[in-house]
Amino acid sequence: MLSSKEIIEMIKYVDGSTVDEVHYEHDGFVVKVKNQNPGEQQEAKAQVPTVVAERGQEDLTPTPETEQQETTETHTVKAPMVGMFYSSPSPDDPAFIQVGDTVKEETVVCCLEAMKMFNDVQADVNGEITDILVENGDLVEFGQPLFTVKPA
Repeated sequence: MLSSKEIIEMIKYVDGSTVDEVHYEHDGFVVKVKNQNPGEQQEAKAQVPTVVAERGQEDLTPTPETEQQETTETHTVKAPMVGMFYSSPSPDDPAFIQVGDTVKEETVVCCLEAMKMFNDVQADVNGEITDILVENGDLVEFGQPLFTVKPA
């Protein structure tokens, strides 16, 4: 099965390229990434490729409401997949991070649960957590902002 990081890389590869579609299948899990504008130059508001995970037939394309502009002052950690947001590894454990915590690229900041599988989400940047944008137990969409980080 692909990790969330590998799925993101697949999306980045297809987005704005001349590739029409990428199809991945393993043990009954299917991911299709379709380029909505193959071969065209990206514009400022280019469309994002559509991703379909066939077990749940969920459309993982971010909507305009879930997209947030990043500034040079902060980095936004976004959901790499659709899933249930958990701020700690288990209900009895403390949260992975708090506002004000210093994180490194590989620091686990939360986990997302989808289809009974728990996937760790990493900060992907060195810095300080400035805001937590979702609540424990919230259902998040692909590309939804989860945290803001002031890069170090």
